[in-house]
Amino acid sequence: MSKINLAEILKLPVAERILLVEDIWDSIAAVPEAIPLTEAQREELDRRLEAYHRNPDEGSPWEEIKERVRGS
Repeated sequence: MSKINLAEILKLPVAERILLVEDIWDSIAAVPEAIPLTEAQREELDRRLEAYHRNPDEGSPWEEIKERVRGS
């Protein structure tokens, strides 16, 4: 692995650092099996998926949640 110079990264404009973080996140999301889940996390995800399947109309759309958070 090549050495990463944090000081140089921090000199980048914020917009470029955001793009860098997005690229890093995308590379992590591309291999979800590399992030192990605990049994408790797996059970919670299964519980939430089952709740969604029982009532898919319950809850709020993401856009609505963002607006509520911004309005707080």
